[in-house]
Amino acid sequence: MSEARMTPEKPTQEGPTQEKPTEEKPSVLRVTRDGAVATVRVDRPKVNAVDPAMIEEFLATLAPLAADPEVRCIVITGTGRFFVAGADIAVMRDLSADNQARMRRWIHVQRVIEQTPKPVVAAMNGHALGGGAELSLACDLRILSTEATFGFPEMRLGLFPGAGGSQRLPRLVGPHLAKRLMIEGEQLTPQRALELGLVDVVVEHAEFEATVAERARRLAAQPTAGIGLLKRVVDEGYGLPLEQALEREEKGVADLIGTADAREGLQAFLDKRTPVFTGQ
Repeated sequence: MSEARMTPEKPTQEGPTQEKPTEEKPSVLRVTRDGAVATVRVDRPKVNAVDPAMIEEFLATLAPLAADPEVRCIVITGTGRFFVAGADIAVMRDLSADNQARMRRWIHVQRVIEQTPKPVVAAMNGHALGGGAELSLACDLRILSTEATFGFPEMRLGLFPGAGGSQRLPRLVGPHLAKRLMIEGEQLTPQRALELGLVDVVVEHAEFEATVAERARRLAAQPTAGIGLLKRVVDEGYGLPLEQALEREEKGVADLIGTADAREGLQAFLDKRTPVFTGQ
């Protein structure tokens, strides 16, 4: 706001000044639909680095897709040579509490993914490093291109994977291997990442897009309601004493048998036909 507008006791001959409209940052996420599959493509040149604006756009984009019954599979992928290269170092240099809090909201993006009641695919078309690797760990299927690498190089900057990686990675590969991977910060080849169980599928780069599309279509044709309940039951029960975990499972099964997909699956078996699931 200009000083002239704040001090009316000093009028000028000019008319009232107008505030300049706030420039909106261009969108870095592009969403496309192919039937029941929604693809979220990160496009922030040059390396798809994470900054607060991207984080907020992810949150605003993923929540509606998670709630949309017409979307039965979500694919997250990148543009160019990178899936997501991690945090934007220029932003991370600001060590203020406010900036660090805004960057830490990356963990909320991952929680939205984990809690989405439908399958989410990390289609790692390019290098998945740091925050990009953390993002993939929250997904239900991780597909890596043969031209990509995977790793947690934060320790080279005096940091460690502090946006979910230090907690999800040990749950995936065990604490000893997780600590070694994060301490050494090696960028793993696709084959090594596959051997360690960090990714589920490695695909030749020339076939990557077609393979991801086919896998996503297959996931979208499955009983989405059942997948969502399975995700919930596994996540809620993991780490609980067995008896408590079984109680969570029992509640999930009770919810499951009330779904249209469960009824369709049982009836199709009796009819000796292929079930046609609607995701309900």
